[in-house]
Amino acid sequence: MKKLLLIPMLALAACATNPNKVVDLDTKVEKITVISESAVIGVKDGSMIYQKKVLIGEELRSLQNKAYEAEATLYGGPRYYDNNGLIGSLKNCRAQESALADGKLKWTEKRDYVIPEYETLKIGVDESGKLAAVTEEFLKERMERFKGYKAVIDQRTEEMQEKISSCQAQVAFEKRTVAVQGE
Repeated sequence: MKKLLLIPMLALAACATNPNKVVDLDTKVEKITVISESAVIGVKDGSMIYQKKVLIGEELRSLQNKAYEAEATLYGGPRYYDNNGLIGSLKNCRAQESALADGKLKWTEKRDYVIPEYETLKIGVDESGKLAAVTEEFLKERMERFKGYKAVIDQRTEEMQEKISSCQAQVAFEKRTVAVQGE
């Protein structure tokens, strides 16, 4: 009998903690003072509060844009045509360093993109009978995934900037050494 009671209780607990279920939000605030386009201060249930309300689509778009922009700044390359990224700066610096030293090109990191270029698609026929491709993912999981991408890219960017600074210092040293030898 205890086992029979345990199963429904576990099922209820699992439903209560599902982060992808729709939740009704109480966003009504009285005596509002607008702080910004999406933020207000006011009174809710007798307490003074600050409330920021954003449309979730805009929040996801912002997260994705920040992650893609950070990756473009770091890696550039064929996926991001408008720049060489920090990795391109490091390659140029290492080429200068090699030219000043022994002429042997030093190893540089490869472009190791964080964000997958293509998402998994299901291909089939949609409700109107047309061929379509669909990508589906829980919204909260997608938002967490892009936050994770951004964190990894930020860490790699910091490391790359340190490598570039180190290389630039080495190039400056090599230039001084060549200048002294030329005298």
